Amino acid sequence: MRTYANPWRPLFELPALLLWTGIAAVSWATAELWDLHAASFRWLAVGSLVMALTWLPGTVRGINRRDWLRGRPQQFIDPQVFAARVSSWPGLLWMGRGFDWEARHAQEALDLIRLGPERFAPRDPARLGATWIHGLGGADAEVTVPLAHTEGHVLIVGTTGCGKTRLFDLLVTQAVLRGDAVVILDPKGDRGLRAAAERACALAGTPQRFVSFHPAFPAESVRLDPLRHFQRATELASRVAALIPSETGNDPFKAFGQMALSHAVHGMLAVEERPTLVTLRRYLEGGADALVERVLHRYFDTHLPHWQEHAGPYLNKARDANRRARGLLAFYRERVRGEHPSTVIDGLGGLLEHEAVHFGKMVASLMPVIVMLTSGHLEGLLSPDETDANDPRRAASIGEIIARREVLYVGLDSLSDPIVGSAIGSMLTADLAAVAGSIYNHEAHPRPTDIFIDEAAETVSDPLIQLLNKGRGAGLRLTIATQTFADFAARMGSEEKARQVLGNLNGLIAMRVIDAKTQEYIAESLPAVRLCTVVKSQGSTTASDRPLLYTGNAGERLDEAEAPLFPAALLGELPNFEYLARWPGGRVSKGRLPILGEPLPPPTER
Repeated sequence: MRTYANPWRPLFELPALLLWTGIAAVSWATAELWDLHAASFRWLAVGSLVMALTWLPGTVRGINRRDWLRGRPQQFIDPQVFAARVSSWPGLLWMGRGFDWEARHAQEALDLIRLGPERFAPRDPARLGATWIHGLGGADAEVTVPLAHTEGHVLIVGTTGCGKTRLFDLLVTQAVLRGDAVVILDPKGDRGLRAAAERACALAGTPQRFVSFHPAFPAESVRLDPLRHFQRATELASRVAALIPSETGNDPFKAFGQMALSHAVHGMLAVEERPTLVTLRRYLEGGADALVERVLHRYFDTHLPHWQEHAGPYLNKARDANRRARGLLAFYRERVRGEHPSTVIDGLGGLLEHEAVHFGKMVASLMPVIVMLTSGHLEGLLSPDETDANDPRRAASIGEIIARREVLYVGLDSLSDPIVGSAIGSMLTADLAAVAGSIYNHEAHPRPTDIFIDEAAETVSDPLIQLLNKGRGAGLRLTIATQTFADFAARMGSEEKARQVLGNLNGLIAMRVIDAKTQEYIAESLPAVRLCTVVKSQGSTTASDRPLLYTGNAGERLDEAEAPLFPAALLGELPNFEYLARWPGGRVSKGRLPILGEPLPPPTER
């Protein structure tokens, strides 16, 4: 038979303790004043004291339990002290202080909600949320999680101002101090997160590891080519075409743009020219004449010695690049293709001969995005010319940064320009996926790389899903943050796509969540438990023909019902810097996070 005791009942132990303590004190103090033998009163005092001691543990537990509900002050940790402690957690991720949330905590929360938690823990107007939630765990301890549990990737969800950036601060600092390569994608360009990454490198004794990219600060930024890494040429075309806004899955404009990009990329690779956003814009906007001519020259030199002698008639009337390209194309079709066909040249030929007005209409949705990414200072940042000796900024790539175990902070400046910020984030994510593919194919035992993406809905895309699906094999551990799950659905265009993202995230850290659907999703993802409810009943009856015959009854019974391990509504009551975490394997933790740094001084009155 299951036993049940409500911990929030009146504290009966305290009156009993006071009563027996009083009897002991009075008996001992007045033992000499009575006519009876004093020893009998002293023995009564000793016996009363023993009885008081039996009630003492329960009283202390009850008082402490109620005191814990009032919460604890925010904890601060000196970064130097924290850095020294990280080495004491080998193979572990430190998550502040807390406890494992179990069925008994769910039962205590249910009982306390019935009574009203304000009876024990009045709300503090200066603090957001309900402090009593964490107080259910009593004296908390350090929360550590095996790093292997984060290899399945982690989702952080929480509303604005709940402490996600401070959580990233802790996670990034630990990753840097472990010596991992770190990549941070931050759509907002949060200065605090950037400073935390730079400080972590200094704490590790390797400040040179810190690398920063930010469109709003081009002079301080490294140059980063989002088209540097690829396994196949078609990847680059798909990467750029994915930026085209499309309302349907079968968009002819998007398909045409991807085809044109693919032909241009294949042509550049044929003449050993590295594709960049600037060169792609040049060939799509200004025409592919020069590219076609260079490709044909290279092809003829390889397959037809002394071809110039035979191509003369085709170039007699060529007065400009377009006519020369068309003449060489005709020579290829009539004299070369029969024995040496080339799909690259055939594709470029179709691109060259396409009717100009129709071509402009078909790429009208592609060109604005490319123009935005290659205008102003973005031209040098995203399409670096490594041969330019006048540009002192480092030309880097994500693959190089990961190989050198560096820490890359990418601020996308989405608040100023959300379209460009989202486009850069999506392309860098695709570049990361290409790097992961290369690592997976060529490295048997890859070293860990930690990827942190804040406001992930700004950069979520098919390449991000690929990273979540296959990144583990390349040593990538992703931690992504968002405010609601609806953000993913809105970005991906469907709830099914959003669930693809969520289905690849094995760990979940929920901070304060106010969106009802997100609360329900989190609560439903937790194990169900059976909770007790005391049901009281009473009734009375009288006989109509014998009104003086009265009968009554009263009773209570203990019912059990299935309920979520953590009530969904309480997710909206979590104070700042507190979280509920679900780890792979079913473990559920309730924790509170410290802040790395010294507390700010109180404001002075003027």
